Order: sequence, then structure tokens, then C-alpha cells
Amino acid sequence: MKGKKIGLFFGTFNPIHLGHLVIANHMAEFTDLQEIWLVVTPHNPLKKKSSLLEDHHRLELVYRATEDYEKLKPSDIEFGLPQPNYTIKTLVYLKEKYPKNEFCLIMGEDNLRSLHKWKNVEMIIEKHDIYVYPRVQQSNDNPGKYSDHPRVKKVDAPIMEISSTFIRKAISQGKNIKPLLLPKVWEYVDLMNFYR
Repeated sequence: MKGKKIGLFFGTFNPIHLGHLVIANHMAEFTDLQEIWLVVTPHNPLKKKSSLLEDHHRLELVYRATEDYEKLKPSDIEFGLPQPNYTIKTLVYLKEKYPKNEFCLIMGEDNLRSLHKWKNVEMIIEKHDIYVYPRVQQSNDNPGKYSDHPRVKKVDAPIMEISSTFIRKAISQGKNIKPLLLPKVWEYVDLMNFYR
């Protein structure tokens, strides 16, 4: 059986919002990626952040956001890996666990610019395609060392400037941000009294 080409979209998803979903779905529908795994980044025990929901709650939100999308899958793959975790370790682990699949990274242009600082970046880019979605550009931006690398695939996805930080802050101020979240995600956030 032939494996799948899977895009890994990493994030804290605190909370997952329409911007994340639009990008993930665009990658699933308009590229050669067959599935997109939304990999929930676990809480780094060394960085205690009170605004970061517990891992299982963020996974639940991703599950609720993606359950109507056949090609989008929530993933808790990093929950069981040693902390602090590096992308290279996750990629090596996934390749061992699912040897038939090809794993690619999905990231915003801003992450591509700082990719040279990543641990074992040469090994990552030698073995994995990187699908890059646009972000609103700052002027005189340095595109980064890997901008023209043959493994880097620029995808003309919609530019979504919604941030989880903005959403958390707005909820804490009692603002109505329902249009920025899927109804199932909002219901859970509201029910659990998150971010207030």
C-alpha cells in the first residue's frame, strides 16, 4: 500500500480559529498534500504560561474544528515526546512510526525567514518539503536563507491576519469574537469559561 503525502501544521492552537482552518483546508485542497495533520504543540513545562490552555483542551478544540473536514486531522503526536521538543525529533519519530508516508512542513513566511535558527535545519530541508503560506509583509523584509530552496513551495493561500492572542484578549474583555471561531469551538470555549 502506497503511503500518503501529509502536511504537518504545528501550532499551540490556543484557540484554533478560522485563520488556521482556512490555511489548513487550502493546503489540503489546492496542493498535492493528501492530508493535513494539525499538530498540537504541548505545553513546554519550562515555560509556564497561564494563558495557555492545557494540552487536552487545545486538542479537543482542534478535534471540534476539524471533524467535518475529511482531510484535516488533529494530532497529539508530540504529547508523548520528550520536552523540550524539536521539529526534527517529531519528523524522525513520524518517519519511524509511518515509514510509507511522506511528511512535509507547513509554515508561514515569517517562520521561513527564521528557519536557519532551527535545530538540524539542513537535515529537515534535505528530507522534507516545506509548504509556505503568505503573511502580511513588513517592508524591506529579508526573505530568509531558504526562500529559494528547491524544497520550499510557496502556496498562494489566502492571507489571514487573525491571531489567537487577539482572540484571547478580546474574550477576556467580554467582546463578541464568535465570527472568528467555528461554532463548535466557540461553544466549548464558552462552556468551559476559557480565557476570561
